[in-house]
Amino acid sequence: MTVLAIDIQKGITNERLYDYEGFIKSTNKVLEAARKNHIEVIYIQHDDGKGSGFSFGDKAFEIADEVAPCKDEKIFTKTINSCFGNKDLVSYLRDKKEDSLMIVGLQTNLCIDASVKSAFERGFKVIIPAGTNSTVDNDFMDKETTYNYYNSMMWPKRFASCVSLETAIEILNKF
Repeated sequence: MTVLAIDIQKGITNERLYDYEGFIKSTNKVLEAARKNHIEVIYIQHDDGKGSGFSFGDKAFEIADEVAPCKDEKIFTKTINSCFGNKDLVSYLRDKKEDSLMIVGLQTNLCIDASVKSAFERGFKVIIPAGTNSTVDNDFMDKETTYNYYNSMMWPKRFASCVSLETAIEILNKF
């Protein structure tokens, strides 16, 4: 089991998110349980490219303080929605013979969805704890509807096991 914390970056981690406070609280519970049980946490940062304001060296690119990595945790960068576009991450997970991923982060309908589906296509068992991904309103759905669409309809029984926060913690405690 490895926990992937995707795109929880300063430029998008704010009160505009669906259930912002709950998202931070639930995500931290997962991160704390993983660390307590010596389960690796890997952070992923999205880079929109130099000059975008959301790239290496930009404040918006930095990982949000509320969920900051520990000094020894790995950080990978991606330039497309799916974190599996980073070949070094893919190689790293394959080299350690990883087969299960718990995914948390932002944004539900963009990088989390792309990463969940890419992980599934690569044969990983994917676990999504309730309340550990979030998004903002978009042109088609409000943020709550978007969150519920993916977590209750799109991913379960197709691409991931969407479980309660309590169940996720129990899973992490078994390792």
